Amino acid sequence: MADVAPIQLIRTPEALAAIRDELGDCTRCKLHGLGRRQIVFGVGHPSADIMFVGEAPGADEDVQGIPFVGRAGQLLTKMIEAMGLRRDEVYIANVLKCRPPNNRDPQPDEVESCEPFLFKQIASVQPKVIIALGAFAARALLKTMDPISRMRGRVYEYRGAKLIPTFHPSFLLRSPGYKREAWEDLKTALGVLGRQPPSLPAPSSSQD
Repeated sequence: MADVAPIQLIRTPEALAAIRDELGDCTRCKLHGLGRRQIVFGVGHPSADIMFVGEAPGADEDVQGIPFVGRAGQLLTKMIEAMGLRRDEVYIANVLKCRPPNNRDPQPDEVESCEPFLFKQIASVQPKVIIALGAFAARALLKTMDPISRMRGRVYEYRGAKLIPTFHPSFLLRSPGYKREAWEDLKTALGVLGRQPPSLPAPSSSQD
């Protein structure tokens, strides 16, 4: 696992801004020359209790520079709201900060170049819960090749936080029958924080 430089400013916007400045107009891996428009760093509360980690930016994120703003991002926002939270109360980032061409899977050298910045984001935010969205994010964080079906339903110790794998919102858009299982994962996250979900129905299995 890559070493993480110590963070001097903890749980402040300035700490995250310093990490973003260190990242710069990154050319550490080949993605900078493969059509990415801009770096998509992360967004949200600098001392959030919950941090969501996805795979990599998509086309909408590459245009806007903000993670999870497309259709999957709209569903993620609904998931966050179902937990009784707002997007600005959590922190959202991806393993990769640049969009892979044609939304292909990130490659090992790209992850190796990029993940130290995710680790620094985690060290800065100090979330109590990390929700890994999808198999790729969970595998990258846990260093395993287990399928998401084997990883979800469990709570892992991870860098001072509890890590909970669940399905990626884009998968839930394609396979809405799994939304109830994802909702159970979100309720587990709330339980770790000693919170109950609001009196709302679980996300339905019908297509959004």
